[in-house]
Amino acid sequence: MGQKINPLGLRLGTTQSHHSLWFAKPKNYSKELQEDEKIRYYIKNYVEKNMTSSVRALIRIEIEKAVDVTTMKIYIVPAPAEVFNKHYRRESKNLQPNLQKKFASVNQKFDLKTRKLIYVIPKFNLTLIKIFEPYRHPNILAEFISDQLQQRIPFRKAMKKAIELAKQANTKGIRVQIAGRIGGKEIARVEWIRDGRVPLQTIQAKIDYCCYPVRTIYGVLGIKIWIFIEGE
Repeated sequence: MGQKINPLGLRLGTTQSHHSLWFAKPKNYSKELQEDEKIRYYIKNYVEKNMTSSVRALIRIEIEKAVDVTTMKIYIVPAPAEVFNKHYRRESKNLQPNLQKKFASVNQKFDLKTRKLIYVIPKFNLTLIKIFEPYRHPNILAEFISDQLQQRIPFRKAMKKAIELAKQANTKGIRVQIAGRIGGKEIARVEWIRDGRVPLQTIQAKIDYCCYPVRTIYGVLGIKIWIFIEGE
């Protein structure tokens, strides 16, 4: 009864895939996991500081590691085509070399011809994937609500505007929840609004989810957004 679970973890292997794909020995697992976090943090900071003209928002980063190649897929919301084409090459030229220099480590690989272990420095490959419907992604909506709350916009108005934007992006349903000292009240509470269907217990339903903290002058608020994208 009423057991809560992360909807992304519940759907792994059906409608949801991992954002990191690699195998590691148990003793190296924590090291690889921390490296993934550092890579994501570095890319996010680089985009925010150096690619403001060509990239409007960063949605997510997927990392796939092999022995000799590390592939990163960066999902972004691009600026208009003319602006993107003008600034992208200049702004992104140092990203791949910097990642290679900062995070490349020596791996062992078994060579079938010589039957010996050889040492390999993996190559870093970056792929940029453009997303043209950003409001189908909950973290973009959460950032929008966060900006509205920090500008002292009433929370219900911000939530309803986010739901409107999601409906314009052809989603089947959305639920938005804010928790904390909303509006500066002394007692923390939870407020939520739902529009359409959000079938959290249907495994085949493709649902995207995010949890986003917001710092306000009253304290930290938590925003949670569930979006029903497709399915029955």
